[in-house]
Amino acid sequence: MASGKEIRNKIKSVENTRKITKAMEMVAASKMRKAQNRMRAARPYGEKIRRVAANLSHALTEYKHPFLVNRDQASVGVILITSDKGLCGGLNSNLLRLAVVKMKEFDAQGKKFQATCIGNKGLGFMQRVGAKVISHVTALGDTPHLEKLIGPVKLQLDAYMKGEIDALYIGYNRFINTMKQEPVFEQLLPLSGDAVGSAKTKWDYIYEPDAKAVIDDLLLRYVEALIYQAVAENIASEQSARMVAMKSASDNAKTVIGELKLVYNKTRQAAITKELSEIVSGAAAV
Repeated sequence: MASGKEIRNKIKSVENTRKITKAMEMVAASKMRKAQNRMRAARPYGEKIRRVAANLSHALTEYKHPFLVNRDQASVGVILITSDKGLCGGLNSNLLRLAVVKMKEFDAQGKKFQATCIGNKGLGFMQRVGAKVISHVTALGDTPHLEKLIGPVKLQLDAYMKGEIDALYIGYNRFINTMKQEPVFEQLLPLSGDAVGSAKTKWDYIYEPDAKAVIDDLLLRYVEALIYQAVAENIASEQSARMVAMKSASDNAKTVIGELKLVYNKTRQAAITKELSEIVSGAAAV
């Protein structure tokens, strides 16, 4: 059995750990509210531009943007959105496990793929498995900025326009609620009818200066909005998962402290009883 001093040191160590996890829980709770507000603020714009893109995809126009044309998928691109830091439960591992399943499917179908990583965890994972990483961005902080995302993502969009890849997929954690985050892996390009939605009636816009200039710019903004929304969802999911994980760690530390104190009291009582027995035995011998 450990001595009383060793048990006291363990109790002190666990108490210090609990102070850290408690502080991280409070910080994550504060950041979580801001991240959720930012994510919800971006949703109306995303829904509006999605509605316009749905109308464009079913419009009666002779010009068809390459983003709307289906191809035989010989090679694909993947945008993987993860967090920069850990201590958020199984958030990243669940997404990376899903990414591994999809990568195995690509290999089984003979498809080559290249990756763009947003977040340090995804970048490290792709480098470990030996995937082709053409661009990455890390250290986004708690507030994502579109100008930091456009550069790395543009390489994938340019590759799609040049025909180097035939489809583009995006993987991220979708925010459901504080206790639940869902890893998703969905097709970003080409924009299918299921992705943009179906217009109720087939009609067209009046374009100025011309259909090509307007549709090219609009669909590019649409894809950028989808990626920004995915990053915002992932950050909200990260802070929620971290708050829950740190709360669980704090509760477990409290339980461990209680158990260690019980062991310490038993050890102390045994030592006192032993000393009394020695004193009584010595007195009886005299």
